[in-house]
Amino acid sequence: MPPAHRAATLVVIGGGVGGVAAAITAARLGHSVILTESGDWLGGQLTSQGVPPDEHEWIDTRRISPSYSELRTRIRNHYRSNYPLSEESLGTVALNPGGGFVSRLCHEPRVAALAIEEMLSPLVASGLVTVLKHTKPIGVERVGSRVEAVLVRDVRDGTETRLAASFVADATELGDLLPLADIDHVIGAESSAETGELHALEIADPLDQQAVTWCAALEYRAGERNVIDKPSGYEHWATAVAPFWPGPQLSWQDVHPVTLVPRVRPLFAGAPSDAETSDDRDLWHYRRILSRNAMLPGWSSGDVTLMNWPQADYWEKPLLGVTDSARAEALSGARELTLSFIYWMQTEAPRSDGGVGYPELRLRGDVLGTTDGLAKEVYVRESRRIRARFTITEGHIGREMRECGAGAERFPDAVGIGYYRIDLHPSSSRTYVDIDCFPFQIPLGALLPRDVENLFAASKNIGTTHITNGAYRLHPVEWSIGEAVGALAAFCARERITAEEVHTNAAVLSDYQSLLTGRLGIAMDWPDDIRTKDPEVVT
Repeated sequence: MPPAHRAATLVVIGGGVGGVAAAITAARLGHSVILTESGDWLGGQLTSQGVPPDEHEWIDTRRISPSYSELRTRIRNHYRSNYPLSEESLGTVALNPGGGFVSRLCHEPRVAALAIEEMLSPLVASGLVTVLKHTKPIGVERVGSRVEAVLVRDVRDGTETRLAASFVADATELGDLLPLADIDHVIGAESSAETGELHALEIADPLDQQAVTWCAALEYRAGERNVIDKPSGYEHWATAVAPFWPGPQLSWQDVHPVTLVPRVRPLFAGAPSDAETSDDRDLWHYRRILSRNAMLPGWSSGDVTLMNWPQADYWEKPLLGVTDSARAEALSGARELTLSFIYWMQTEAPRSDGGVGYPELRLRGDVLGTTDGLAKEVYVRESRRIRARFTITEGHIGREMRECGAGAERFPDAVGIGYYRIDLHPSSSRTYVDIDCFPFQIPLGALLPRDVENLFAASKNIGTTHITNGAYRLHPVEWSIGEAVGALAAFCARERITAEEVHTNAAVLSDYQSLLTGRLGIAMDWPDDIRTKDPEVVT
């Protein structure tokens, strides 16, 4: 039986942060969108991968995307409307439900999934957006430099559907459309000879890819015993030592990502009973997503934290450039590492209040939408990347490679702004690369493949290098990338032009940027006092 057929102005493959932003933006500009997602939650790293947003210090000001700000407001309002918040919490404009210090908004992933559904709801009801969940791409129809359609399959029943579109966005976590459409792309680390980057490898290594992490949610339940079964891979992780690590990963010891000096950071800086009021930057407070202290007395839950810590970074095997069976082994290894660290914490970890083990730790899969306590999907930091019309290198944003006080390169084709340190987690071949950069712009040319005219990169698959991916991969930047892609598809459809014309014709580019800054309210550049500022560092 031939596949079913659907058509839209924009087909977005991948329902992560960038894909959602692309779909919302194009639909709000009046164009039809089909959005696919391989699982049952939209939001990618924010939701199904279980990572509260990593954001810069100016995120609660007007210098962010208005639609991203709307998402954050909806998340906060969910807590204000539905949780028994204390008077102090209710009166806090920049409410942080978990009080974690990695972000100004540490929250449960499931709440972000609800907020995304709220934003999409009127667009779905109007018919402008069609969401196909449990759906993966299996093929691409490409004619010359155009993608005509994407063939997708429902993973539940095998039903296939042909999605035809004027424009296609690849917002998958690993850049899945790039090989399917035979689009020129790169994986892993480029050489310094190719990119001219100070921190690039001397010799390119496609298998040098950032560690993935299978996140988990944990609650501390005083007086309880919640020890999980001993994982089959426990002995391996209890003894294996990476050449760049001070000892086994089942330890409170890690290395400072900037200085690479070994350090010890315990689960609790003091007694677990003091965790509600302690300000110590221990592992528990790092990504705490639900705080009893934010609630009225009588709240039945304990604190809940999100386990996305250095000890759970899986670096042994990459996900890209390998066979399907090797990728499956890597994903299984990532889960085993996370479970092994949890078991170690429950049974063997030195306690800050004396003794050994925290059997009180309980997995909280409900905040992640699972029954096993782990996130629905592995947290992916690095994707396939398009060979773009323009590639962002360390020389464009890295503080060490640019003159002091110069700020990041100003791009004439800017479509948004972002900021995060160049933060690369360990790989199978080297340790952290964590270096300072300036607040930066997102250039349109980095979203456009060299060899296809109507497919756009809308996630971590844009034209960055292995190095600069470390700054452009975080939540608000990915949202802004998707937002720019959604607006580009709408603009090109309205004007009946190609993205190449937008990129190469200064007058047309100006009109597109006016749509971004005017109707959508998107900032194109940082104020001078921020462009060259030394931002705060959270490690």
